[in-house]
Amino acid sequence: MRYTTDLSDREWQLLQNCFPKPASTGRPRVHSYRELLNAMFYVVRTACQWRNLPKDFAPWGTVYHYFRVWKRSGLWERIHTRLRQQVRRAAKRHAHPSAAIVDSQSVKSSECSAARGYDAGKKVNGRKRHLLVDTLGLVLRVLVLPANIQDRDGARQLLAQYFGRRTRRRIRHIWADGGYAGTLVAWAQRVWRCTVAIVKRTEGHTFKVLPRRWVVERTFGWLNRYRRLSRDYERQAQTGESRVYLAMIRLMVARLAAKS
Repeated sequence: MRYTTDLSDREWQLLQNCFPKPASTGRPRVHSYRELLNAMFYVVRTACQWRNLPKDFAPWGTVYHYFRVWKRSGLWERIHTRLRQQVRRAAKRHAHPSAAIVDSQSVKSSECSAARGYDAGKKVNGRKRHLLVDTLGLVLRVLVLPANIQDRDGARQLLAQYFGRRTRRRIRHIWADGGYAGTLVAWAQRVWRCTVAIVKRTEGHTFKVLPRRWVVERTFGWLNRYRRLSRDYERQAQTGESRVYLAMIRLMVARLAAKS
């Protein structure tokens, strides 16, 4: 291992079967999938620009090419889902959660971002990450939208994407803060047969850990360790979503390797 972001042998064993097998025809690959992954983890952890990757990684153009191909094919989300289920089973939980927490995080975006907006409440000009996490804090779905989109409107799109997939969905209860109160509660019950409980903040300036709400705040804390996520540097919102999945993949594979 050359960098702290590099995969150990045990971590790579957990991931190697998630990637497509090399083609039997055509020019053979010069760089292994493990080398490419190490470079991608380095970028998301350090916020390094693609073109400024250290020379002891694979060429930046090769790394970026595979990142983009796997993003478009949905591979990052599939790997993320597989690892999340393994982490839940290791914690003696059902692979598919029945309860979740929803929240959002507004972050500044660079001038190259294609779509962004102004969050007047947070005074942030950029994008908003809408997260749906389980009770362990593991991400179920992420959706990146302009920051001016209201939380409840973003949550509608987030839940529609999550429940709209053909894979098994067991969630029947969701916790949210006051920003999600209103029509979202009735809509979720009517369309998805899912109850949304609003956890209200305490009045005054006294600090109090809100029931269930601290779980998603901890998830945001995990993501803040990855400097590429401190802002939204991506031109496309889908790329920002893939960055979140990539960060969670690194976190979960380290957790699984430590327990094995």
